[in-house]
Amino acid sequence: MAADSDREAGTDGPAGKRGAPVLPELDVEDLRDRWQRAVAETENLRKRYERQMDEVRRAEQDRVTAAWLPVVDHLELALQHAAADPKAVIPGVEAVCQQAHALLALLGYRRIAGVGEPFDPAVHEAAQVREEPGAAPGSVVQVLRAGYGSERGLLRPAVVSVAAKPEE
Repeated sequence: MAADSDREAGTDGPAGKRGAPVLPELDVEDLRDRWQRAVAETENLRKRYERQMDEVRRAEQDRVTAAWLPVVDHLELALQHAAADPKAVIPGVEAVCQQAHALLALLGYRRIAGVGEPFDPAVHEAAQVREEPGAAPGSVVQVLRAGYGSERGLLRPAVVSVAAKPEE
């Protein structure tokens, strides 16, 4: 009883330090059981999170694939009509190309190209430097492969030819 009144009063007693909280006695088996339950619950949460992330990835993959299917359909149509009238294929392929560019823009990817723009090593990769009369030195004179980027960053740099600086 004296020990209980010492603890309540906040004085030194059998608990040791003045004002130290008194914890209930827990046996080792109870602590081990609590620890094992916490570990198991954490593992279950991790597995649930992984399943949810897989579902999100699959849903996004399905969404993007479904958006590309009309482009594939139109390319297949162009190939079917190629045998009948090869010259008619060119406008069809150009239309499909425009459709693909529009889809990339809809997905948030802008095209990085642009003849006449100054060369920017952050978005361009120079494949060649060549003399180009009338072009500003250091400007893009030909896009060999367009690049793409989004607000998150560069997906692929544009591969370009750059106008040479005139020799002095």
